[in-house]
Amino acid sequence: MIDLSLTENQVQCVTNFNDLVNTPFRGKVNATCWNRALEGDFEEIVDKIELVENMAVIGAEELHALKLSDKGQLARQTLLADLKLLTDHGASPILNLIKHYERDESYAYFPTDVYSFHVDRAPIPGATYLCTYYGEASEILPNAQGRQKIHIPEIRAELKKLYDGADDGFESFLEEYFFDLHYQAIPGAKPYSLGIGHMWRLAIDHPDSDVSPCLHRAPMETSGKTRLMMIC
Repeated sequence: MIDLSLTENQVQCVTNFNDLVNTPFRGKVNATCWNRALEGDFEEIVDKIELVENMAVIGAEELHALKLSDKGQLARQTLLADLKLLTDHGASPILNLIKHYERDESYAYFPTDVYSFHVDRAPIPGATYLCTYYGEASEILPNAQGRQKIHIPEIRAELKKLYDGADDGFESFLEEYFFDLHYQAIPGAKPYSLGIGHMWRLAIDHPDSDVSPCLHRAPMETSGKTRLMMIC
């Protein structure tokens, strides 16, 4: 079960997919969790797929082609069912195997890769869906425990050095290059793991949103396990 005491009331839990996609975000709530315990051997699927590069997209056809034990077949059925649920809902789910993401080393003071706490943005209403089936899980951070990096004086000063336009265009520059999407955890902040097997719906930044977007990040792969996750 999800320990809601750690999330400062930003998470609501549901017991089925229909409630996951239809329960509105309100107030501080900007994350919904379909809380579930999955059966099957997802590690077997990870081990059966050769990962040549750091990441790979796994399609339904490749899943069907795997020769699996009974427990592996249970895991495959869950993956295929989740892909179908999200696709039928109108989303475009991607199943990834991940050794690690590429790191952004462009600006030492301001990495903009997915290991940084960030929010997602879209021009139309929507949400981010994700589920980790194996390996280390993504994390979220209560909004009150994060500070937008572009408002941290020393970081803002460095960003101004990059910008060579008129003063009234600086904010547009920050948005154009997605600097405004990234956040820094305040001292004493307590990031919250999204756990294994739970499917999540996270609020994003869009014009019609009634709530703050959810701060989240990819985990540092410290265990050496290849992650198996779905996202859209």
